Amino acid sequence: MEKVSTVGLDIAKHVFQIHGIDALGVAVLRRKLRRDDVAGFFKVLPPCLIGIEACATAHHWARVLMALGHEVRLMPASYVKPYVKRQKNDATDAEAICEAVTRPTMRFVPVKSQEQQSVLMLHRVRELLIRQRTMLVNALRGHLAEFGIVTRQGIAGVGTLIALVESEDSDLLPPLAQAALRPIVGQLREVHEKVSEMDRQIHTWHRSNELSRRLETIPGIGPITASAIAATVADATLFKSGRQLAAWIGLVPRQNSSGGKDRLGRISKQGDPYLRRLLVVGAHAVLRFSAKSKVASTRWATELLAKKPYNVVAVALANKMARTVWALMATGQRFEAPGIA
Repeated sequence: MEKVSTVGLDIAKHVFQIHGIDALGVAVLRRKLRRDDVAGFFKVLPPCLIGIEACATAHHWARVLMALGHEVRLMPASYVKPYVKRQKNDATDAEAICEAVTRPTMRFVPVKSQEQQSVLMLHRVRELLIRQRTMLVNALRGHLAEFGIVTRQGIAGVGTLIALVESEDSDLLPPLAQAALRPIVGQLREVHEKVSEMDRQIHTWHRSNELSRRLETIPGIGPITASAIAATVADATLFKSGRQLAAWIGLVPRQNSSGGKDRLGRISKQGDPYLRRLLVVGAHAVLRFSAKSKVASTRWATELLAKKPYNVVAVALANKMARTVWALMATGQRFEAPGIA
């Protein structure tokens, strides 16, 4: 086999496709591998550049191949797609990955550590449990509304419904309906306890991570948002400015510019939807208490509310929070309020 300098690796569950080229760009390697043979194949292969799409299990395989002495670069799948020729199959995908990884303007995804992936898994499981809790609450409200029982929104209202279902002397619900709804109440309690346990684990990791504690000093960012950012953004120096980080999260306007005319629309909603949602929710919390605060950054948002809609100001403030996050991560400093009005 001629010396391989660059490899495109198309990963999957069981069958992996390899496309390798030499220093002149000539294809010298095309091969399929079973999952159990991947590590052994690259162990005997001389160190080279390996490109992988940043998809499921990509970070795991990147760590495995880096431990074998190879240089691994992860790329967003949407950036690899333009290099696919005609028909799509595993061999063409591997060839496109091999071509894309050599492009000088290609953008790469930092390889996450096991600790970072574990923290993000806590966040993902917490989100799933919260959605399940919301489904159970909506089901409970809907079933009881069939009997004319409607309470106020929020935790207090749910508590009233639970007490009604568990009551032994209630005349508002037939015994058969109570028996049908008790499993929902039991599952609701169980899910709520699991969400609380996830919160405790996230807070524990947050207190042990210096970067996450520094990010918490920014107004509108709490332990949940700070830990999510610290685990997601592996290296802030990959972004040249805070605006690039805000654009990566998806907090900048969508552009449709042509002929020298700038046409800006709604936010692009590209990047990480979870971080974007957390930052926007944090911005809403800051605006809610902006009237009582005298910090200069909050005063800016309050003055903007007189000219712009509430949600527009919230997104603008979330954008500013993302820029502040980049500044703290790039400089290693803590947040200091600009001053008192």
